[in-house]
Amino acid sequence: MNAGAQAVLSRHRFDVDEYHAMVRAGILMEGDRIELIDGEIVEMHTIGSRHLACVIRLNHLLVPPLAGRARVSIQGSMRLDRYSEPEPDVLVLRPRADDYASAHPGPADVLLAIEVADTSLAYDRTVKLPLYARAGIAEVWIVDLEARAVEVHREPSADGYRHFEHVREGQIVPAAFPDLELELADILPPEPAE
Repeated sequence: MNAGAQAVLSRHRFDVDEYHAMVRAGILMEGDRIELIDGEIVEMHTIGSRHLACVIRLNHLLVPPLAGRARVSIQGSMRLDRYSEPEPDVLVLRPRADDYASAHPGPADVLLAIEVADTSLAYDRTVKLPLYARAGIAEVWIVDLEARAVEVHREPSADGYRHFEHVREGQIVPAAFPDLELELADILPPEPAE
């Protein structure tokens, strides 16, 4: 190789099976804050107290009214395709007799995916949201803790979500459950005292 030439390095995209093999082999640990996004192992942000409080509130608001109609998974993963297995903060899933013991949920199983964004808003919007749209996830909410609002995304397409609503007050109703009215004030944790 001459002095001016540079070696071209190739990157390896991990697929979901390789990702799980690394967990089984102890290379990756089940408790690690990681997810597989488009073939790359991505370290997730640490969950802060506001983020945790919001997830706890969502769990409390969703589980009782959806009992028998859906399963609510907190920080569980879903397999979108061969190269992506993200872990949204909350998944509302179609009921399945085995409660997903035989396989992770796929896009058709997901009725609603919720991302809580404290420090991850840009990543959730620019990386995860387009990934969810391409996979056909019917509805995604991004809870923006800084703006104290929820972004509602529906009607997925290859180019993104066709319907967008920015909720700053009032109620939010999941499309799959039109009888379930959630107050924004109940979803958001109290503002920190100064």
